[in-house]
Amino acid sequence: MPFPSRFKHCPNCGHAVDYRIPADDNRERAVCPACASIHYQNPLNVVGTLPVWEADGRVLLCRRAIEPRHGLWTLPAGFMELGETCAEGAWRETREEAGADIEMGPLYTLLNVVRVGQIHLFYLAHLRSPDFNPGPESLEARLFHEDEIPWDDIAFKTTRETLRFFFDDRRAGQGYPLHSIDIP
Repeated sequence: MPFPSRFKHCPNCGHAVDYRIPADDNRERAVCPACASIHYQNPLNVVGTLPVWEADGRVLLCRRAIEPRHGLWTLPAGFMELGETCAEGAWRETREEAGADIEMGPLYTLLNVVRVGQIHLFYLAHLRSPDFNPGPESLEARLFHEDEIPWDDIAFKTTRETLRFFFDDRRAGQGYPLHSIDIP
């Protein structure tokens, strides 16, 4: 399945690439006919947290100040950077987007978004303070009880599913297991 960000030119030598299945492979790849480099494109990791204020069970959401989905609500998350672990990236994104002081918890949801070539990973996090200082990617950061969440204004299905799992698990009272699903 081709994605919009296909290579047109070789990153190594600049020559136009051909798309074909290399020997000993089973997928079409960008192959440079000039320098013989094979270029692989792999899914991007989106990492974030589900921050919880334990005193009353509210969760932290950020209202987006950027596209896509400007003005809608999401969990603090973003693309993982080279040189960081998934948990480090999730912590960084939470600091950047919400200005929240958190203690990282375990991995909570792993959501495969195959159609856009992404994997979303959300960690549970405990808020150390209910005070926030949102960065430039967020219009605001707020705590919500379940019945206050603006469900019709949630930016991404991965956020909606992570929140749904959390509130269902909390009602069940048997802990917060790892959830893994595919987003169509």
